[in-house]
Amino acid sequence: MSPTGSSERGTRGLFGGLSGGPPWARGPGGGPGGGLPVRSSALVALLQLVGTAGEWRHQASGRVPLDAFGYLLLVAGPVLLVLRRRRPVAVVAGTAAVTLVYLAAGYPYGPVFASFVVAYCVAVWSGHRRAAVLSLLALYGGHLLLAFAVPHGWLRGAGAGGGGWPEFGLGLVALLLAAVAELLRIRHEQAAARHAARQAAARRRADEERLRMARELHDILAHSISLIHLQAGVALELIDDRPEQARAALVTIKAASKEALGEVRQVLGTLRGPGDAAPRRPAPGLDRLTELTEQAAHAGLTVTVRTVGGPRELPAGVGLAAFRVVQEALTNVIRHSAARRAEVLLDWSEPDALTVQVDDPGPAAAPEAGEPAGGGNGLAGMRERAAALGGTLTAGPREGGFRVRALLPTRGEGSVATSAREAR
Repeated sequence: MSPTGSSERGTRGLFGGLSGGPPWARGPGGGPGGGLPVRSSALVALLQLVGTAGEWRHQASGRVPLDAFGYLLLVAGPVLLVLRRRRPVAVVAGTAAVTLVYLAAGYPYGPVFASFVVAYCVAVWSGHRRAAVLSLLALYGGHLLLAFAVPHGWLRGAGAGGGGWPEFGLGLVALLLAAVAELLRIRHEQAAARHAARQAAARRRADEERLRMARELHDILAHSISLIHLQAGVALELIDDRPEQARAALVTIKAASKEALGEVRQVLGTLRGPGDAAPRRPAPGLDRLTELTEQAAHAGLTVTVRTVGGPRELPAGVGLAAFRVVQEALTNVIRHSAARRAEVLLDWSEPDALTVQVDDPGPAAAPEAGEPAGGGNGLAGMRERAAALGGTLTAGPREGGFRVRALLPTRGEGSVATSAREAR
């Protein structure tokens, strides 16, 4: 626990009950839950009444004893504090006026400034610094007039002043009050800025997690549904003339749909509680590349896998990204190319990177009726996966066909951090 955090909690504990905290911590209606701070205002009233009555016994006999009007003025300030969250400007001006009238009436000193101190802090925290400072200057200026400008014969008792040094001390107290209120305001603004930054970071993490899940679901469903769509068309064409081949297509559909359901459940499991979020099986990697080639073969696409260099163990996130790049590239060949073959290259020759390349010899197939024009999100998702690992992905036409090439770093902070996040 940091000293700064302890200091902030101490500040809230000391002033939160009196002032209701800064405006950004208040609920609808001006305070937490919209209530009025009656209890804390009553505590200020008790402080002023008991403290002033006790102090009067130790002051010079020239001060006027408390009477009904004096007690009324001591209570008036705390009564105004009940509205300090909703009307901070009116309350700070009102408490200054009540305090000045009390002093002008010659009543004994004591904690009579407590209600004004609270109102001043609330006004500063609420953003009404100008009104607060003007009220402070008016109260201190009025006290100076009572001490030096107004004839003592016009005042009750010994008047408001006690000489130059007491007034100088009171001025220092006023400056201290202004400095403390500004310090507390700055600390509250800093705490609010840190809170906003934490919320923004949490929203950013949530957005990244949603993007990751959307990317996973797209890659899973696009591949499986494309395969199912193709095999369903084959089954419809052959079901009357060659039922055995139609049966094989239906078996492929069943296997692809079962595989897709399992992966979708694994991705959606991250939305559950912490105890249920652990995946029941590891994230797919290049060890499942054979499954992709077999599924492509069922769809009529012959895939040749070529390896350069010696394979090595990959972080889970890098392996998943490589698997998804191959999966999405083969899906695009099945959906958008007239070619019945494709080549996958895994280049391990670089010590700190893996190059994944998928070549479609082409040519492009005519789009089916009803298929929307333009590309989907597959290439963008592959680029995002590579960028998240600190790598790159390029995709574009070549020699009548199409090539997808991804460079995925296998070491470094980017791949390690993303691997931990993707493997969850």
